[in-house]
Amino acid sequence: MMKACIVVCLMAALTPGLCFADPVEGFWLSVDDKTNKATAGWEIYQQGGKLYGRILSIAGFPQEAPAMACKESYPGFPAGGKVNEMRVVGTSWIFGLTMDKAGQWSGGNVIDPNDGKMYKCKITFRPADGKRYPIDTLEMRGEIGLGIGRSQFWRRSTRTEAGGLR
Repeated sequence: MMKACIVVCLMAALTPGLCFADPVEGFWLSVDDKTNKATAGWEIYQQGGKLYGRILSIAGFPQEAPAMACKESYPGFPAGGKVNEMRVVGTSWIFGLTMDKAGQWSGGNVIDPNDGKMYKCKITFRPADGKRYPIDTLEMRGEIGLGIGRSQFWRRSTRTEAGGLR
């Protein structure tokens, strides 16, 4: 019995993904590059070994508005139905990322519900270091290909804060 207990403890210690969430998971605020104000609250989560991100609230935008700028469908989109009829809030606009290593994900997509454009997506957790990253930061990078794209830097949040923008 003691051997079985030791084996289970060792497996748990050597497999951090089974015991602890990846640092990218949780609640985040996307931030406007120019004003440094929160634009949207997000929940980043894993499901079936893939990473997803859904909008929980948007600043200065009707929370029940549909994503009318989007197409009816996108390859690999995680929800059934017409995308352009889905609500912006509550829909997973980041989808299908796979883990490269703890805190780094790639190989998925992000759709900007404001204009309906889909980009390749990479997400990297940047821990607070007191210098370049004063707080835990999520680098969310959208690319059109060949490394051409741009990064947004999101800040760690709580469920209440991420869901409370209006």
